[in-house]
Amino acid sequence: MIDNNEWMIGDVRIPNRFVLAPMAGVTDLPFRKLCKEQGAGLICMEMVSAKAISFHNRNTEALMETDPSEHPVSMQIFGSEPELMGQVAGTLNDRDFDILDINMGCPVPKVVNNGEGSALLKDPELIEEIVRQVSGHSKKPVTVKMRIGFEGADVDICDIARRISRAGASAIAVHGRTRQQYYSGTADWDAIRKVKKSVDIPVIGNGDVDSPKKAEQMMRETGCDAVMIGRACRGNPWIFRELEHYFRTGEELTKPSFSEVREMILRHTRMQTEVRGEGPGIREMRKHVAWYTAGMPHSASLRREVNQVTTYKGLCELLKD
Repeated sequence: MIDNNEWMIGDVRIPNRFVLAPMAGVTDLPFRKLCKEQGAGLICMEMVSAKAISFHNRNTEALMETDPSEHPVSMQIFGSEPELMGQVAGTLNDRDFDILDINMGCPVPKVVNNGEGSALLKDPELIEEIVRQVSGHSKKPVTVKMRIGFEGADVDICDIARRISRAGASAIAVHGRTRQQYYSGTADWDAIRKVKKSVDIPVIGNGDVDSPKKAEQMMRETGCDAVMIGRACRGNPWIFRELEHYFRTGEELTKPSFSEVREMILRHTRMQTEVRGEGPGIREMRKHVAWYTAGMPHSASLRREVNQVTTYKGLCELLKD
């Protein structure tokens, strides 16, 4: 069996090798709490703009809210100005999270066109300076999440990883896709293996892991220290329970029943409405309901109908049918 003992990022102790990926519009507080309950070892928050934090943006403040049950939890910031990011890191030292992550992987145009996210891969020296500034101001361990390439740029991912380590990062998460791949095609696990061999800090593998056996395969093939789960946990927080059980016993758990899925949807909805209010909470849940029920009988019609639901009671009635 692959080692699933606790491990460390800097001075932060993490109970197992399974990490919830930071996903904009997905890993908000209610969903993170559900994944933690199911067994995620490290929880990662949605990315937050360093510039927005410096402007004390009200919406950004809501994104940074945490709950004591989440620990250890990682906050992710993005930006491209080293001094500003360092200053912002310093202002976050008293907040209730454990690890500060820097986004160097986001592929969306509005981020990339600002020279942020995966666009940073085109400038290794800038990457090194950002990490040096952030780690120099942060009292918490600093990590980086990155992709393996950017179109039109000659990206040496191992050189970048060494620069990140040298600048003070305590771990690196590697999504084995280039920017132009977005989330399509197959993740390049060999690139993750090469990064792992090039640095002495922990490396978290990310890409195409959607089952316990896939997680085991990634760890064997790449030597990575932990596995990050992204899209495979949308509508499926149980994947962390399945991972923990498989790595402990070698047995695969059965998938949750429809009644269990229904109860999870309703509980998730109650948590969303407590945070956002009923109307916004129900609207936020529409995409989650689609993910929770994907592949089930009549799920296409359910997805259409849930877009008309505006109350918790209405959702209960829809799921009852």
